[in-house]
Amino acid sequence: MTETARHDQTPDLEDFPYRLTDNVRFGDLDPNQHVNNAVYATYFETGRVTLMKDPRHGLTREGLAWIMVRLDMHFRAELRWPGTIELGLGVVKLGRTSVTCEQVVFSEARCVASATAVMVLIDEATRRPTPLPAGLIEALRPWSRRGVAITKPVA
Repeated sequence: MTETARHDQTPDLEDFPYRLTDNVRFGDLDPNQHVNNAVYATYFETGRVTLMKDPRHGLTREGLAWIMVRLDMHFRAELRWPGTIELGLGVVKLGRTSVTCEQVVFSEARCVASATAVMVLIDEATRRPTPLPAGLIEALRPWSRRGVAITKPVA
């Protein structure tokens, strides 16, 4: 299935192997009394950073860092306070130096937003992109979105 086709379909939370719960905060609201569009970037960041920085998963390596290079968001429904949200993340593509993830925000079993995020691995000393190490590629495999086969990037 193509990326465009996936974005045209309503995502299923079960397709995203990494999930966590968060709260909608009163401060997330705009004057229209729904969650402000800019806040969704923070929700998506919470999902990515919580996964990537957890040492149990082996996705952060000494001397290397992840930087965000692209975030495409699709707003699907209003989200209001109070409430809880479920965040989902699945890896859909590996590049030579990058990882592409699809992410979702669900509220009351309804997808309210989705995004595609591209992160690049850099060398902290040079601040330049660096190839994904083989061990890191293996550590990313369990986080593959259901229905997407992660293959080794072409050198």
